[in-house]
Amino acid sequence: MPVYVSDLIPHKGTVTPSDLNIETTIVEIANVGSPFIVEGYIDVSQLQDGDTLEIREYISVDGVNYQKFMSIILSNAQDNPIIRFHAKTFTDDMKYKVTIIQTTGTVRSFPYRFIEEILSSG
Repeated sequence: MPVYVSDLIPHKGTVTPSDLNIETTIVEIANVGSPFIVEGYIDVSQLQDGDTLEIREYISVDGVNYQKFMSIILSNAQDNPIIRFHAKTFTDDMKYKVTIIQTTGTVRSFPYRFIEEILSSG
């Protein structure tokens, strides 16, 4: 049975934490009702020496409880400032979320672009 992308939903903007040590959601996708794929990018080029940023990726396998899938801590200015989130496939009742926490330095703003691809069988 072939599978098609029936809809593309962009999630884009710029996120700025309200303060240091505040976990801030960049993108959250839930209650889709169809299988879906998510992938995207965050631009952390605004980080400067003395800044520390943690990026967390969460998945809810049971559709209720988020569990941390991965996290990365970035300190200071980055030579390669684009963070790539490779495509992940989810069932209709799973959830996905990406957050940031800036723990040191001056609060910065971070552009992001994610794409949600809704799947169908025809």
